[in-house]
Amino acid sequence: MNAVKRHVVESYVGGRWHAASDGVTLKHAVTGSAIASVSSDGIDFGATAEYARAVGGPALGELTFHDRAAILRALGKYLLADTAAFYELSTATGATRSDSWVDIEGGAGVLMAYSGIGRREMPNAKIVVDGEPVSLSRDGSFLGTHILGPRPGVAVHVNAFNFPCWGMLEKLAPTFLAGMPMIVKPASQTAYLTELMVRSIIDSGILPEGSLQLISGSTGDLLDHLGPQDAVAFTGSADTARLLRTHPTIIANSIRFNAEADSLNAAILGQSATQGSAEFDLFIAEVIREMTVKAGQKCTAIRRVIVPANMVGDVEQALVAGLAGVRVGDPANPETDMGALVSLDQRDEVRRSVDSLRGVADVVVDSCDFHDVDERLGAFLAPTLLRASDSRASAVHSIEAFGPVTTIISYDSAADAVDLAALGKGSLVASVFTPDDREAAELALGIAAHHGRVHVVDEACGGTTTGHGSPMPQLVHGGPGRAGGGEELGGVRSVYHYMQRTAIQGSPDKITAITGTWTNGSRRNDNGHPFTLHFEDLQVGDAIKTDSRTVTIDDIEAFADLTGDHFYAHMDEEAAKASPIFNGRVAHGYFVLSAAAGLFVWAPPGPVLANYGLDNLRFATPTYPGDDLTVHLTAKEKSLRAGAGYGEVRWDAQVVNQNGETAATYDLLTMVACRGEGESS
Repeated sequence: MNAVKRHVVESYVGGRWHAASDGVTLKHAVTGSAIASVSSDGIDFGATAEYARAVGGPALGELTFHDRAAILRALGKYLLADTAAFYELSTATGATRSDSWVDIEGGAGVLMAYSGIGRREMPNAKIVVDGEPVSLSRDGSFLGTHILGPRPGVAVHVNAFNFPCWGMLEKLAPTFLAGMPMIVKPASQTAYLTELMVRSIIDSGILPEGSLQLISGSTGDLLDHLGPQDAVAFTGSADTARLLRTHPTIIANSIRFNAEADSLNAAILGQSATQGSAEFDLFIAEVIREMTVKAGQKCTAIRRVIVPANMVGDVEQALVAGLAGVRVGDPANPETDMGALVSLDQRDEVRRSVDSLRGVADVVVDSCDFHDVDERLGAFLAPTLLRASDSRASAVHSIEAFGPVTTIISYDSAADAVDLAALGKGSLVASVFTPDDREAAELALGIAAHHGRVHVVDEACGGTTTGHGSPMPQLVHGGPGRAGGGEELGGVRSVYHYMQRTAIQGSPDKITAITGTWTNGSRRNDNGHPFTLHFEDLQVGDAIKTDSRTVTIDDIEAFADLTGDHFYAHMDEEAAKASPIFNGRVAHGYFVLSAAAGLFVWAPPGPVLANYGLDNLRFATPTYPGDDLTVHLTAKEKSLRAGAGYGEVRWDAQVVNQNGETAATYDLLTMVACRGEGESS
C-alpha cells in the first residue's frame, strides 16, 4: 500500500497559504498511522470574507457567463491532465481506484459540464433576462420583466468528508458561473486531498484571484461575518444542517442557505420484476454496488431495499451470493472492490448505528475476509445486510448507518411501497426497478414528492443508466425534508441560486436599455438594412420594415404542390368555410414564413452567415388570398461567440397584414460575421 508523507494541511486565504502550527491529527484510513494535522488557527475570518468580496467579486464581475464558462472548461482540462498525485493520496481516505475516479475525474467532469451549460443555456452577457416582458398598462407604455443579476457577496461551501474533490468542484462550478467568489471548507478528515487539489488550481493561475479561498480546519467565527448578499451551501448530516440553518447570523440576515443532507434512500423492486428477469438482476447488482462503492459512505447510497413480501427470500439469497464475491481490503490493490471507511471514528459510528438497528432487524451478513490489510488497524467494516422484522419500525426509516449497510424491507402492494418510501421523511434519491410501465408510473409518481430524484430502471436502459447513487450536473441533486430541502445541482437552476432575481419596471425603451434585449414598443433604429451590418456594427433595435407582398390562390396551390401539404384548409374552399376557425381557404403557415423571408432577406453575400432556427413561433391570424403581408424585423439580442469570428443574433420578426393584424410572430436566430471575417450568403 502507498506510504503518505505526514504534513500540515494549509489554508489559502487572502491570496497566500496559511499554516497553523498545531492541529487535529489525521490518520490513514488503511494503516491507522498519522499522516497530517489540520487547523485554521490564526486566520482572520472577517478579512477572509472581505477579501472575497473586495478582490474576487470585482474580478468575476468583469467577466460574462461565456467568459466564466471558458475558464471552467480550461480548469477541468487542467485537472484532468495530471491526476496521478490525486489518486495516490486518495487511497489514504480508504478509496479504491474506482471510488477515486468518481471523486477526482468526476469532479473535473462537472466543471466541463457546467462550461457547456453556460455556453449553451446562458447569454454572453452579465445578466440573464428571465422570461418575456409583461405589459402593465393598456397601451403598452409601462412594462415589467425579470432579470437575474450578480450578488456582491461571498459563498461559503461547507463540504463532507466522503468526496473531498467532487464535493468541492460540484459547488464551485455553478457558483463560479454565477459570478460569486467562494470560500471552501472541507471536512477535516479528508482535507489533505482537498488541499492538494486547491494547490493545483491556485498554481494553474486559471481562476481570477480572490475567487477561491480554502479554510482547512474549523470555520471559527466566519459565519458571524456574513451578510444578506452572501450564501452558504452545506453537505453533511441532517443534524449539522439544522444547526447551521439556525445560526443567528443566517437567520438575522436571511442568508441564502442550501443543504444537501444524509437520507434513507431506497431502491424499490417492482412486483413484476420477478427472479430471472433483467430488472431483478439489475436491482441486485445496483444494491451491491451502492453498498460497496466508497464503502457505502455516500449521501445517495441505498439504505432501504424495499421488495415484495413474496420475493424477500429470492432477494436475500441473491444479495448474499453477490456480497460473497466482493473483495474487501487494501484500496491501492486494483483487485480490491471495497476499501476502508474514512476513519476509525467513522467505523465506530457505523457500528453503533447497526447495533441500534438490531432491535428491529435481523443480521443476514456482517462478516467477510479482509485482504492485504490488518483490519484491526484500519477502518474496515464488512458489508452488512439486515432484514427488517417490522417493515414500519421507526428505526428502519430514521437511523442511517453511513457505511456499507442496507436493510431489506418487505411490502404488500404498490401503495404500501410508496408509504414505506415516504417514511424516510425526505430523501435524495429512490430507484424503481420494473419492466411494467404502469407499475413504474404508479411507484415513481407516488414517491416523487418525497425525493429529489427518482431513478427508474428497466432492461432498455440497464446498460446505460448512470446509476442510483450518481448525481448528474444537469439534474437536481437534493431532496425535501430530511435531505435538506435544497438543490445543489440542476443545470442553470443551481447557477440561479447564487444570483438575484429582480423585477424591473419601466417604459419599453428603459427596459431595452437595462436588459440589452429589444422589447416590443421600444424605438427601432433605421441604419439601413441590418443584414448588411457586421456583428460589431449591429445595434439592438436596428430594424427594417419591408415592402408588402400580396398572397394569391396561385401561391397557395404552388406551395401545396411543392411541399406535398394538401391540408383541406388550404385546398378545399367549402371544407375550410365549414371549419370553426377559418372563413375559407388560407395560406400555409410555413408559406407565410417563407414569404416573410423573401421580404427581409438580403440576397448578396454579406455578414449574415446562416439562419439556424426559429423560437416562439405563433400564427396569430389566418392569412387569406388577397392579404398583403409586411414584416417588421428588429435586432433583439446579440451574443458574441468568442474566438469563432461571428456572433449570434436574435431577431424579433412580426408579420402583419394590411389591417395591421399580426399574422405571425417569431424569433429568428442567425449567425453574423465579425468585421474582417469571411462572409457568405
